[in-house]
Amino acid sequence: MAQNIPSTESSGSAAGGPSASLPAPAFSPLYQQIKGLILQSLQAGEWKPGESIPSEIDLAGRFRVSQGTVRKAIDELAAENLLVRRQGKGTFVATHAERQVQYRFLRLQPDSGAAAEEGPAQRSIIDCRRQRASADVARALALRSGDAVVQVRRVLAFAGLPTILEDIWLPGGPFKGLTAERIDGHQGPTYALFELEFGVRMVRAEEKIRAVLADAEQSRLLAIAAGTPTPLLSVERIAYTYSDTPMELRRGLYRTDTHHYRNQLS
Repeated sequence: MAQNIPSTESSGSAAGGPSASLPAPAFSPLYQQIKGLILQSLQAGEWKPGESIPSEIDLAGRFRVSQGTVRKAIDELAAENLLVRRQGKGTFVATHAERQVQYRFLRLQPDSGAAAEEGPAQRSIIDCRRQRASADVARALALRSGDAVVQVRRVLAFAGLPTILEDIWLPGGPFKGLTAERIDGHQGPTYALFELEFGVRMVRAEEKIRAVLADAEQSRLLAIAAGTPTPLLSVERIAYTYSDTPMELRRGLYRTDTHHYRNQLS
């Protein structure tokens, strides 16, 4: 149940009592509190990815607030791609299995033509194994050095051209049972596999980007001609689930001779 926002006024301040010198406590708007409660329900799995959430009227009754307050909270969650509004149908928990968010974190675009014309990426798994987390991987995933992680190395090709070489690290506990066969057998995006089969939904990500040159092994995997100084984009991404829990470290090398990195700023 949502709590009322307490008053910031203090009866002791007017009389010069002890509270007179204390700063007024900070309070979040009521719609932000409702947003937090909805997030708690999402995190607890009350509503699964792709499922509808209760109507604004029902949520207003549940939290004892106005429908407008609930609408404002849902508006923010929809803007953050956590919920999806569908005209005439209701509001649904966003899922990476939906077409419009399948490549939400992938910003690589072809130099000519539209990304849709390339079709889905062709994935080639090079390796998938459980191992001990190195210090830098453990730090990125908020683990202890030596904890179990799953490492996946793969190549993504577009229109038959190897374009992205990725190394992915996942915490071993939540992803117990992940194998190359399960990744290969899933037809949709990898993030959809994570949420559908392992109950882990990536809701946001942070990236660091720099320019590098490919070494001999990387050139071989990306079909770059030997001796060709092809610049690559090195993209390191940490993806988070609810409560800002890091669940994936991904280091990708992107070819830039046929594609470019595109981001829309607003």
